[in-house]
Amino acid sequence: MTIDLKLGAPGLVVDGQQRLTALSQVHDKDFQIFVSAVICADEAELRRQFVLINNTRPLPKSLIYELLPTVRGLPRRLGDRSLAAELAAKLNYDQHSSLKGYIYQHTNPTGIIRDTAIQRVIINSVSDGIMREMVKEPNGIELCFDLVSEFYRAVQYVFREEWRDHTPKTSRLVHGAGIMALGYVMEILALLDGARSWQDFARGLACLVGRTAWTSGQWDFGNGDQRHWKSVQNVNRDIVSLAQYLNTIVRNDVKARRAAAAEALDLEVSVLSARAQ
Repeated sequence: MTIDLKLGAPGLVVDGQQRLTALSQVHDKDFQIFVSAVICADEAELRRQFVLINNTRPLPKSLIYELLPTVRGLPRRLGDRSLAAELAAKLNYDQHSSLKGYIYQHTNPTGIIRDTAIQRVIINSVSDGIMREMVKEPNGIELCFDLVSEFYRAVQYVFREEWRDHTPKTSRLVHGAGIMALGYVMEILALLDGARSWQDFARGLACLVGRTAWTSGQWDFGNGDQRHWKSVQNVNRDIVSLAQYLNTIVRNDVKARRAAAAEALDLEVSVLSARAQ
């Protein structure tokens, strides 16, 4: 459609004036700009549309993320979020999920764990972790679903008192910071310990018992960095500090268990050799 400007501007801009001014200063460029046009019967209708358009609230991020899996042809950034949103929804509504009903979404306002926290765990794993290859399998979505569900089932088992009947205000275990920091622990146990079932994950998480401050006490992140349990917030700096603290303990435990297993194997071989002689 071509608009004839010979008789002057056919309408008024009710929103986006700054963007239009910036575009007017771009010369020798040929690209498309999408606009929404409203046909008004008179100036009274125009004024009403101006008020309505400039007082419209943006859609909640939670709703947008839930809708992403139904949209195709998205850019990579939103494509990763779409996969994460799909898995988060499955974790929230599948009857076999350990997180069934726990995740706060636009369609589940009674959930206590932010959907963005679970989605970030998934996005990190798909980008640089265990799910990167797992999701490429024919049943990749199911494998990723099982991994996350089994891990947080183990979290609920090992830290049952810090999980049960708590909210993010009363326990950092169900807080965004705790959920995302534990996501990195899931990676370590899945990659280094081969954990897949909740029993495997529970064995790997056992080393953290008595060394956390999910609901009371203080975190000791080392080098004099001590935090009251409630001071850990859902910001990148705190998430990284908490993740590094938990990861160090879990990595050391994995190494210790490997060393103990190797030592036991050497002893068994020695005993068998002695008997053979």
